[in-house]
Amino acid sequence: MTVLAPLETALKAADSPLLLESAAQVGRAAKAWRRADLLAVDTEFVRERTWFADLGLVQVSDGQTVWLVDPLVDGALEPLGELLADGAITKLLHSPSEDLEALRHATGELPVPLVDSQLACALLGQPLQLGYHKAAEWLLGVPVDKDLTRSNWLARPLRPELLRYAALDVCVLPLMWQDLRERLNALGRLPWLEEDCARMLSDAAKDPDPRDAWQRIKGVGRLDGPALGALQAIAAWRDGEAKQRNRPRGFIIPDPVMLTIARDGLDDPAAIGKLEGLHPRAAQRHGRTMADLVRRARDEGRSLPPVPQAGPKERAVLKDMRDLVAGKAAELELEPTVLATKRDMEEILFAAHGDPLPERLTGWRRDIVGIPLQALVS
Repeated sequence: MTVLAPLETALKAADSPLLLESAAQVGRAAKAWRRADLLAVDTEFVRERTWFADLGLVQVSDGQTVWLVDPLVDGALEPLGELLADGAITKLLHSPSEDLEALRHATGELPVPLVDSQLACALLGQPLQLGYHKAAEWLLGVPVDKDLTRSNWLARPLRPELLRYAALDVCVLPLMWQDLRERLNALGRLPWLEEDCARMLSDAAKDPDPRDAWQRIKGVGRLDGPALGALQAIAAWRDGEAKQRNRPRGFIIPDPVMLTIARDGLDDPAAIGKLEGLHPRAAQRHGRTMADLVRRARDEGRSLPPVPQAGPKERAVLKDMRDLVAGKAAELELEPTVLATKRDMEEILFAAHGDPLPERLTGWRRDIVGIPLQALVS
């Protein structure tokens, strides 16, 4: 009997994945999952015209077998949720932010404990946005097909080439993690990864506050306090409307239209209906609501502190901050954004005296860049 090498075994598993199309099949697979201490997980979903991602497939692999769970099958989600919540089994995902959202919405659970192999690569000096396919090539020398990402994962039956593509997205992840873990251990950076993955899970478990929705809109720095107060009200309403109707935010009202309404203080539905970029049906359905929100914000005196803008002095300090981070990153052979992002630095720059560090710059980053950046600004 020929014993296949681990890499050959993993790739062979992708050629013949187990498609689980009934609750009974998922239940039998769950018994095998419980015997593992680590499982690679990935998802395929569709989210082009919806607020929530529509889960189309969940891939699970121990490096020897690939299971493809059809989440559209009655009874498939409960065993999957039990796997995600099982603290005795480490779940390995690559760049999992969207996967976490899709899994939480579908099953009510998050994969705990979590390992993000993309972040592990970044802590070893690779680009922060290193895709799974490039990571597999870097670690294992394996080219992985990436041409079918935009497929309709809700269509049934799924074509054989789609199933193989999906299986390839998890089959070699356990082998990649063996290499990554050894390298991180050698550098003493495994605790860094554990800390960042725990923070990722904590963030994924929180429901975004609708009152903060305005902060994601580009151009808010041009608005004054009262206009920001109006924008906050409109953006919070839009998030609720989009979530209730399961539609993208822009499907309800585009960002530029909201900015114009808030900036100009438009409280007349007729004037709102004439705005460029607003569909007539959206104007008819939501024009009065948005006008009322603007009027109410004005009547209540709602105002937010203007978004801080960097002048010449602040830009000079930001340059010094970027240089500091770049120098620390060069010493550690990391991308600077692994240590601190532009947003992290701006938060320190515009913080009031005595404010704590941004949460991301606590923990292992605190002494490397957090405290030095604070000292530089002071």
